[in-house]
Amino acid sequence: MSINLPSVSIIPISGIPMIQAGDDLAAIILDALKQAGISLQSGDVLVITSKIVSKAEGRLVDLQTVRPGEQAIQLAEATHKDPRIVELILRESCYISRQKPGTLIVQHRLGFISASAGIDQSNVRGSDEFVLLIPENPDATAESLRACFQAAAGATVGVIISDSHGRPFRLGNVGVAIGVAGMPALVDLRGQPDLFGRDLHITIQGYADMVASAALLVIGESNEGLPVALLRGLRFPPIEGHASDLYRPVEQDMYR
Repeated sequence: MSINLPSVSIIPISGIPMIQAGDDLAAIILDALKQAGISLQSGDVLVITSKIVSKAEGRLVDLQTVRPGEQAIQLAEATHKDPRIVELILRESCYISRQKPGTLIVQHRLGFISASAGIDQSNVRGSDEFVLLIPENPDATAESLRACFQAAAGATVGVIISDSHGRPFRLGNVGVAIGVAGMPALVDLRGQPDLFGRDLHITIQGYADMVASAALLVIGESNEGLPVALLRGLRFPPIEGHASDLYRPVEQDMYR
């Protein structure tokens, strides 16, 4: 007797060139899929790193053009960070959650909590005088990319724009979704039975984060050069979610 057990394939998409400001990401990814002999199928999810989205959107900043204000200068002295980067962190964030020498944890203007507002210098071509900001509106970009993929492939697909974040009580980075389209961000399992028929009362999955973290296993974070992954075989309800669904409301945040 055969049992239809769930299984998921995670396929890195090679052939993505170094992205420049103004590049058509959808066309580039579709071409890479074609070169790899992959046709999109309904239910597929494409996970795309925020870094190439930021590059395409022109979110690269020359630090030589940044003039730090008084708050940034004072905070830079306290945290031992470049005051120009601190100025950008302040511009990109809503409030400061934690600070100590070498670390500045903030709430990004999009709603998530992260170190340095997600500002990054890794895998950025050029000198150390350039940094990359998080995409302007990742949910909107995910939706735009999804529309392009579906029009080209005639398939209903999901898109996640991913980043990697640390966690307050565990070491190590994990993948997270900062943009979501065509799939749920959260999957509410409350009311579903457990193995013994008892109803679940509190189980809500951070589904898009789980998918983003799974993709990170093949995308990597150093010199892999694989900024896109395709996940096939996922089973999720037909819910249109957004990354903003994942951010804990202030009134429920016991650690703020």
